[in-house]
Amino acid sequence: MVKLDGESSHISFEEIEEIIVLLKQVSGFDLSGYTRSSLKRRMERIMGLDNMDFIDLKNALTNVSGFQTYLMHEITVNVTEMFRDPEFYHELNSSVISYLRTFPRVKVWSAGCSSGEEAYSLAILLSENKLYDRSFIYGTDVNSAIIETARKGIFPLQKIKTYTENFNRFNGESSFGHYYTVKYDMAIMSNILRKNILFSTHNLATDAVFNEFQLITCRNVLIYFDLDLQHRVFQLLYDSLSPFGFLCLGTKESLIKHDIKDKFRVVSRKYNIYQKIK
Repeated sequence: MVKLDGESSHISFEEIEEIIVLLKQVSGFDLSGYTRSSLKRRMERIMGLDNMDFIDLKNALTNVSGFQTYLMHEITVNVTEMFRDPEFYHELNSSVISYLRTFPRVKVWSAGCSSGEEAYSLAILLSENKLYDRSFIYGTDVNSAIIETARKGIFPLQKIKTYTENFNRFNGESSFGHYYTVKYDMAIMSNILRKNILFSTHNLATDAVFNEFQLITCRNVLIYFDLDLQHRVFQLLYDSLSPFGFLCLGTKESLIKHDIKDKFRVVSRKYNIYQKIK
């Protein structure tokens, strides 16, 4: 049968539920807590790129090697940059760093780190404040393929131009070039910067607490989750924080709709930075 333009890329919400069940059966990936509108938009994009209809999608999930991982990559990948939202890092620098100095060791969790740009940004922030030697950063994401990219710490030079502009808006006195070397058309993050970062897979929807942290960033991740899953993740993040540790969310995310908000004080309402107090 010939597929008309646009016909193959449509998927109903009932069909999305079928895909969620099938994906969990064949791979263990659980998308049940993701908002259906986000899943619909991203699945239709994948189907449109590959000229697939619903039956093709189901067949690929069960019969095509690597497709499950590809689907998860396309659904969970987020747009990211080093020092994205420079004003947020400026606020972190001015309102949180002084508290972090009081801890003998600083453990940081970049949750939903995607390809690692945020984790490297945090490493640079700590380095600029002479805290990096007694810090350790964990970068985690549900997507194993994107974690491999983060581990390599290699980024196209065309992206470095944007990253440098972001860094200069955050800190115009230091040189971003100090933190990478250039080889051909790629930038490789410094070994000195990478030595205290560990990247690994972790599923916020299903996995448990794995350490105690003084700072957790989970930015622009929860906007894709429904309220029940947000509640579960907020409890996980709370349990993962040390007493008086800090939680940073994205600009469109908030604790307001969750009872757990009473266990935090607001450090910055504009940039959604909170400190655990109970």
